Amino acid sequence: MYIKRKEFIQIGSLATASLLVPKFLKAFEGPSFVMPGNKVIVILQLSGGNDGLNTVIPYRNDLYHKARPVLGIKKESALHLTDEVGLHPTLTALKDLYDDGSLSILNNVGYPNPDRSHFRSMDIWQSGSGSNEYWTNGWVGRYLDAQCPPSSNGNYAQNKGCGKPTQAIEIDDVLSLALKGEELNGIAVKDPKRLYGTANQKYFKDIMQVHGDVNMTSEQPIDYLYKTLSETLSSADYIFKQSRLHPTNAVYPTTELGRSLKTIASLIFSDINTKVYYVSLGSFDTHTYQEGRQARLFTEMNDAIKAFVKDLKAQHRFEDVLLFTFSEFGRRVSQNASNGTDHGTANNMLMVGGGLKQKGLINAMPDLANLDAGDLKYNIDFKSVYATILHKWLQADDQLILKKQYEYLNFI
Repeated sequence: MYIKRKEFIQIGSLATASLLVPKFLKAFEGPSFVMPGNKVIVILQLSGGNDGLNTVIPYRNDLYHKARPVLGIKKESALHLTDEVGLHPTLTALKDLYDDGSLSILNNVGYPNPDRSHFRSMDIWQSGSGSNEYWTNGWVGRYLDAQCPPSSNGNYAQNKGCGKPTQAIEIDDVLSLALKGEELNGIAVKDPKRLYGTANQKYFKDIMQVHGDVNMTSEQPIDYLYKTLSETLSSADYIFKQSRLHPTNAVYPTTELGRSLKTIASLIFSDINTKVYYVSLGSFDTHTYQEGRQARLFTEMNDAIKAFVKDLKAQHRFEDVLLFTFSEFGRRVSQNASNGTDHGTANNMLMVGGGLKQKGLINAMPDLANLDAGDLKYNIDFKSVYATILHKWLQADDQLILKKQYEYLNFI
């Protein structure tokens, strides 16, 4: 049987992402639908370091325009939220969400002793660690661990509702650190149909037919490999079958993010057991000619979110979904010589949903007269945002997951 290298890598990557424990297949026996009202989150990662000051704009602040004589967005171009603050001109759908009370904006979000490396800062955000800590698992992955404590015999799958990587899905071919737990991982899948087709090729079925009777409690590496493969194939099967139950018929943009949010909508409407969806857009690393690149990416984000929200509202699921954005850092306050901005520190986070308690601008805009060597100062730790979402939205033990108690916020 001939199989393309790319398909083998995809299955291998997914298998590595599963890393679950014995008797996984039992977790998929019988229906496990989640009725409407199930709270889910959609995490939108703005990769590369999005410029928050040109996202939520202090358009009447003279210090802003002085620092950005070319990049500064003028009052007449910004989408006015208040007499002082506006959104980037391309974010028309987010402006509508602001107007109807479905958008919350957190300013000055960051962490102590910020790191300006893309990779290190992203690891900090995805793991939920401090800047002086190096963790090999992510906050969403540990959420899966916390939801699935082992039974007396150490078997996760025997606990009701546990042992399923599909509880956290990343719309990609590779799993991010955020979805990797200490014991359980989420799963990465870009196209449920394609993954199902690959997983059901004769090559993999023949392997499992020969090795399907492996010792499921064995610690031998070869048995573990076959266990992981069987878990992966079952996950692909489950996701594809669920995605076909109630596929959305709504029109979405044909962009990458548009297709990803359409996939997420179909899964939400099909009552899959997923609680967390993770998707990325980028790159926002705008060292040069920022204006055009950010506008293109924001147009893609704006149009995809507009279609997604419209779809959720039509299916009466908007109250159940919380979408939020984050980026590994913001940008410097002053533009550089290449009409771009360099790596900065604190940033804003956007929250979209029908269940928001605090709406609009939740806290003060950045103080441009009080900078740290040209960078914004944070005053909200991003882990407080995570703690709030885990505790109030997902009904999870945030202190166990984040390994520390953080202050709860009031946006939900």
